[in-house]
Amino acid sequence: MNDDSQILIARLLTHQTLRRDDKMVKRVLSDEQFRAEVDKRLLESGLKLLDNVYADHVTLALHRAVEPKIFGAKDIWQNNNFGLTRDGVALLVVLWAQIILPKRERQETHQSADDDQTDLFGKEKPMPRAEDTSIGISYTALLADFGEKLGKKTRMDMNLGTLSKLGFIERRGDVILEGPLLDLMMDTDVLKERIINGALADVFKRAPLAVAPARRAPAGEVAVEEAAIDEPDPHTDAPDAIDTPT
Repeated sequence: MNDDSQILIARLLTHQTLRRDDKMVKRVLSDEQFRAEVDKRLLESGLKLLDNVYADHVTLALHRAVEPKIFGAKDIWQNNNFGLTRDGVALLVVLWAQIILPKRERQETHQSADDDQTDLFGKEKPMPRAEDTSIGISYTALLADFGEKLGKKTRMDMNLGTLSKLGFIERRGDVILEGPLLDLMMDTDVLKERIINGALADVFKRAPLAVAPARRAPAGEVAVEEAAIDEPDPHTDAPDAIDTPT
């Protein structure tokens, strides 16, 4: 028995997320043998390790193969996007598009949130961390742009509170910031095309929401149908590309 793999899994189950610069996380991301041991033990329990180079954290989620056996045991699919209603899921997608997509672009071009222009030699530097490139969005601007579609102020405030508790976002006054799970639980390969060319195509053709640079505190896969940004529907089932955290 590998005690280190046991300890790492137990820590992830207890804390939900761990930072990539954590000693044991760095090991599981760089040591193939250790990663294979962790993946094997997780798979035996129906779990998987979620990580990506753009996020500052790692977490655990249910393995896709076991989801039907867990949530589809009855006639109705029991998982409903962390308990979020249709407008809550739509809000989550909007926040992902407004925060994560620009952050990833800055990371790929090796720009920090404070850079005013592209560094000609930036690509020779290591890719910056999420906390150095992630920029928050204005709650006031978000409400003005999407309030009518996402249940107006009362519903939006309620859903923002839920997303904050779940670890998708953090709030500092008027600014909404990336939380530890926002760039981990979303399936970028599925979402990006749907967002840019589908549900939010009109948004990306106009000026972006007002943003406020802000450092977030140390903190973090969802694909939604294009019709998700619509009137609230409390009975919407979970899209296939949602990873369910432990």
